[in-house]
Amino acid sequence: MTELGGPTTQSERILSLDVLRGFAVLGILVMNIQAFSMIGAAYFNPTAYGDLTGLNYLVFLLSHLLTDMKFMSIFSMLFGAGIVLMAERMEARGGRPAGVHYRRTLILLLFGIAHAWILWTGDILYTYAMCALLVYLFRKKQPKTLIILGVTSIAVASVISIAGQFSIQFWPEESLSQIAKLWAPLQGQVAAELEAYRGGWSAQNEHRFMAALSMETGAFLWSISWRAGGMMLVGMGLFKMGVFSADLPGRTYRKLILAALVLGLPLSAAGVWYHTSTNWTLEQGFFGGMQFNYWGSLFVALGWVGAVMLFCQKWPGSRLYRSLAATGQMALTNYLMQTLICTTLFYGHGFGLYGSVERTGQILIVFAVWAVELLWSPWWLARFRFGPFEWLWRSLTYMRLQPIRRGEP
Repeated sequence: MTELGGPTTQSERILSLDVLRGFAVLGILVMNIQAFSMIGAAYFNPTAYGDLTGLNYLVFLLSHLLTDMKFMSIFSMLFGAGIVLMAERMEARGGRPAGVHYRRTLILLLFGIAHAWILWTGDILYTYAMCALLVYLFRKKQPKTLIILGVTSIAVASVISIAGQFSIQFWPEESLSQIAKLWAPLQGQVAAELEAYRGGWSAQNEHRFMAALSMETGAFLWSISWRAGGMMLVGMGLFKMGVFSADLPGRTYRKLILAALVLGLPLSAAGVWYHTSTNWTLEQGFFGGMQFNYWGSLFVALGWVGAVMLFCQKWPGSRLYRSLAATGQMALTNYLMQTLICTTLFYGHGFGLYGSVERTGQILIVFAVWAVELLWSPWWLARFRFGPFEWLWRSLTYMRLQPIRRGEP
């Protein structure tokens, strides 16, 4: 037993959650690598930078269909599930989880701010922390209520985006020009961004600071928060229904996979067709064109959940199972390690490859990072109880140093 209000012990872990979390932290790099290695606009508009023919197009297409927004959705659901799990366990031991929740959330918020402003503007920790401050209040709702609230929240960002699509023709010229530069930057802007990130850390700061500020204010308020917060609520509901425990009948998980194949992938594919048929124009693509994958990604994410839960049922204890579980137990460390590896490869304070590696090269780097994290995570956890950043997070949360080495009392 853990002490009253103490952290979760190894024996209390739900391994299927760890496996899914490990799968998600690996999968999210498929899209993040584009943000590490290419100009920001290329993440949303692949025609803005780089080659988009042959194998490069195939990498883009598969990445878009299988991973874009899908793994962020899984991570968000797992974050919501983690909130419920922690609160229920503490309450079962007679503890009061609110203080621990808000301490750990505010610490994560500081991690996210530091991550975005010092290393990489694509940080997601800030978003999860900000949303967790609010969604915690809904943790005791019934699963159906949580899912309805979650889908409603997700829909808010969609409505805002569609409203932008219909109103864009009435926008002031200055506002339209700013968005146009985000969607398809001019040659001078591209050159300036390349020069900034190929330079040293201080040279990157002006561009990084502005991008981080935009992500943590406008983008967060109008779009990201509604999606991430909604997915957390959905995750709370699914956790209460037992979806993430791998204990439901196999046919339930196969239905999730079927929904991904019948609804999710066709919707995301239709989005690619729509963008291509309209030549990836700002007027059609920036708002309305995003809606196909915005909604399709929900079903694909659930399909991935179903597939991983079936894997947990059929191959528990396998080497891959153990490696994914260890990777998931160290998800925060592995997420931040991806940043350290990729910024070292692509930014000027490292090898300076920013803007020089096409999509085929990027995916090979992803595979290499996967191999490293799948190998080092079980090696580390065989010797230590937590990943380095998990240990720091827990120590700050519980306001005392946690034992880290195996065998320590």
